[in-house]
Amino acid sequence: MAFDAVKFLHILSVIFMSAPLYNLIVVNERVLFGKAPFAVDRYFENIIKGAAIRCYVFQLTALITGLILVPLSELPFSAVLTNPALLLKFILLIILSALLSLVHLRIQPAIDALLGRVEGEVIPKEVLEAVTPIRVRRKKLAGLCLFIVITIVLLGLQVFESFAFPVNILILALAALFSYRVYRSPVRFGWV
Repeated sequence: MAFDAVKFLHILSVIFMSAPLYNLIVVNERVLFGKAPFAVDRYFENIIKGAAIRCYVFQLTALITGLILVPLSELPFSAVLTNPALLLKFILLIILSALLSLVHLRIQPAIDALLGRVEGEVIPKEVLEAVTPIRVRRKKLAGLCLFIVITIVLLGLQVFESFAFPVNILILALAALFSYRVYRSPVRFGWV
């Protein structure tokens, strides 16, 4: 019973780590507004910025529940280092946390500082020109993070039994294509 409860919390945490997907959707929706008033831009920016702390909590929960699941699934704790799927999941979670920290501690404050110079309803051209490349970098990182989250899910399914190599390659290729598609355009109808 404890295994099932912890497994549920672990899977739920990973699902909630889908912030990169939804941040990309928000960014692409903002583009559809065209030249929006500053209040709209600030609203979208606050949605994206607010996801970071939640994502840290979900990542930490996924880490803790994942570590608890190891002994509950009757694996030795050393399996975190000897089981390829667990080891890769752990490494990718650390990379995901590092990328989130880069965005939260460096990129987002740079965007906020530039937008803090805006007075009135219109973003001045010089601020827009300065903030756009930083936003593009954040968007690229969100696409990469989405791919990493999908890869973590794929690895989680293979802790006890690996998929065939061609299946893994196919799924990773589809994950990369989907991540790129979400990066490039709004996904109005989910997969379609």
